[in-house]
Amino acid sequence: METYYEGMDAVFDALAHPIRRALLDRLRETDGQTLTELERDQPLTRFGVMKHLGVLERAHLIVTRKVGREKLHYLNPVPLQQVADRWISRYAAPFARTLSDLSHAVDEGAKIMSASGPKHVYEHFLRAAPEAVWAILTDDAKTPLWQHFNMTSTTDWRVGGAITFFVEGRPMIVGEILELAPPTRLVHSFSARWSPDVAGDPPSRVTWELSAIPGGTKLTLTHDNFGGDTATSRAVTGGWPESLSRLKTLVETGTPFLFPVAHAG
Repeated sequence: METYYEGMDAVFDALAHPIRRALLDRLRETDGQTLTELERDQPLTRFGVMKHLGVLERAHLIVTRKVGREKLHYLNPVPLQQVADRWISRYAAPFARTLSDLSHAVDEGAKIMSASGPKHVYEHFLRAAPEAVWAILTDDAKTPLWQHFNMTSTTDWRVGGAITFFVEGRPMIVGEILELAPPTRLVHSFSARWSPDVAGDPPSRVTWELSAIPGGTKLTLTHDNFGGDTATSRAVTGGWPESLSRLKTLVETGTPFLFPVAHAG
């Protein structure tokens, strides 16, 4: 079961305009851009671009962060993952996901990461208190119910403690708890181990921030400190949106989201 939320209408409205789709494409190619960079070559005024960015931000398709004097815009694909789960996966998930993976493989070489500020910033809104979200995030027994690839985990829940994510007993991600402030902030390092091309990358950093809002929690996940454009920085953009979408479903319904299984014949 996948939850439906009113924000889906805002997502569809935001995607309806070609200028807004073009802005999202620009951020997919180069994340963390300023307004000056995004308005370049656009067939409308700076104010017009600002209005379109406002629509995208209200639909939570982009997230903004101040870095020094600059306001940077980051692509937030989590709402798109929610739409895909709600409107695509139950009908044609295996076929659509195969095409998406193929497109991702073709386009990935062109992706350029911003040299400053956070590399990936995701926002999600959950209809549950921060304490309820925190309880799931810090319960290793529940990790397979929301984590990408149904990963399991073992964690020493203290600053300096080890955190490890497994797939079928094999370590995929290893890290260390850097900050632990229940129920609002969790920071840990992130060293990928799932393939030889990422195993040599330096550790990066994942920050979970939970803020109480009317009706629930705003969850902000920032994955940064990659040390440049690395194999890890490019690979994680596929896993986080799915994990956060599954987390929302688990938190709000108590039931994990399961993708449909294709049957031969």
